[in-house]
Formats: sequence, structure tokens, C-alpha cells
Amino acid sequence: MKNSSSVSLSLFDRIFKPEQITLENGHTVLRPRSRTPLIIICIVLVLYFSIIMTGFNPAIILKRGGQLTKILGQIFQPDPSYFSKVWSPLFETIKMSIMGSFIGCLLALPYAVAVSANINRNKVLLSILRVILNIVRTLPTLVIASICALVFGLGTFAGTMAIIIFTFGVVTKMLYESIETVDMRAFEALEASGAGKFQAFWSAVFPQILPTYLSHCLYSFEMNIRAASILGYVGAGGLGILIDERIGWRDYNGLGTVLLSLFVTVFIIENISRFLRSKLS
Repeated sequence: MKNSSSVSLSLFDRIFKPEQITLENGHTVLRPRSRTPLIIICIVLVLYFSIIMTGFNPAIILKRGGQLTKILGQIFQPDPSYFSKVWSPLFETIKMSIMGSFIGCLLALPYAVAVSANINRNKVLLSILRVILNIVRTLPTLVIASICALVFGLGTFAGTMAIIIFTFGVVTKMLYESIETVDMRAFEALEASGAGKFQAFWSAVFPQILPTYLSHCLYSFEMNIRAASILGYVGAGGLGILIDERIGWRDYNGLGTVLLSLFVTVFIIENISRFLRSKLS
């Protein structure tokens, strides 16, 4: 009778060891075994430990599903009388997004040039600037807004500053990756002829990245409309104050009104932005 170790070894060999195949000419070759069983085992193990660590319980979903349906039913029945209280915070959200996106995108352009390896060849300075950028991009929007609220006080100014920092990190990351893919022959030719680095960039590189840069700016503005709507949770103004207030009072009909206003606003802005980006491409 075979012991368990020999059986396990034999099973391992059958699954993972290369398979020997004899060709018609009598030669033998080794065909690697499929990695699918190993991938499936890894996925199953990851899912198992994820369920254990998160305490995921489908029974709770079934038990509380009725409550979720009840809340969603109230949200999808917005209270028309509450629209009058939505307009002012909605305009605050839009104004924060516009101002924050504009300033953040404006600041992102020179910084993206400075962190592009094909423009800035000072490796020490390049590494320092990229570390700073990574720190900015690591911070979630709500954390940035909380810090800004502590520094600048509660209100839309703190929210605008948070959007500026968030936009700066996102647009800089996307833009410098685009700059590093452009054709640098014209830039190098201008530098060789005596032009300064800024003049060479403005004449040879900037026209190539301008459509991409504008597209990134429009995309960040779309994201900022959504992000600005929750900044009120930390006192940074906008629709987030109303959302937090309606949830706290369990007024899901009023919450539905706020979310409907936000949905219509985002829908309109996304379609305008998509149209503009199609013209840039």
C-alpha cells in the first residue's frame, strides 16, 4: 500500500510535470503542463482567505436584503419640494470643480515636464520630484479635504484646494507618461541648434501633447464633479453636506432628490466632455 506522500507526489507529477510525447519519427519531446490548475488553486485560496479575513457572510445579505430594497424604493421616489434646497449646494459643487480643475491642470503642466525622464535628465532631481508626486497621489481625496479644512477652515475654499491637489496629482501622472512617448527628434534638433530647453519643448513637444493634455483636463473635470459632491462630509462644502444630512435624518426621499440632481449634472457634463474630447482626437 502506497503511503500518502508517494500519492501526493504522483498527483503533483501528473498535474505540473512536463508531459512526454512521442512523435511519429520516434523522437520524444516534453510538452509543458497547463498552468490552469495552479491558477485555479491560487484563486480559490485567495478567495477563501479573503472571505475569512473580511467576515463576508451571504446570509446577512439575504437577511437584510429587504431593508436595502426599502431604502432604494424611497431613494427612487425623490421629493420634488426639496429641489429648492439643492440648487445652491449644487452650484457650489460645480464652481469648486471648475476652479479646482482649472488651477490643478494649470499647475500640472510644468510639473509634468519636470518629471519626464526624456526632458529632465537630472536623475536625482527627477527621483525627488516623482517621490513628491507619488505622495500627493497616494492621499485619498477625503483625506486631502480634511487636511485643507483644518488648514483653511470649513467651506468651499477648502474643497477647492482639495480638488486642486487631487487634479494636480492625476493630470501630472497621465501627462508625463504621455510626454515620455512623444517623438523627441525635433526637440533634440532644436537643443543642438542652441535653443533653450523651454523653447525647444514649447516648439517641438507641446504641440504634440496639447490634444492629450486637454483631454486629460476634461476627464479630470468629470471626476471632480463626483469627488466634489462628497467633500461636504469633512466640511468642505457642496452637495456632500446635504447627502450627509439626509442620511443622518433617514430622509431617503430627500436623498433621492440630491442624487437625482447630481446624476443629471454629471450626465450633462460627461456628454459635453465626451463631445469635446472627440473633437480633440
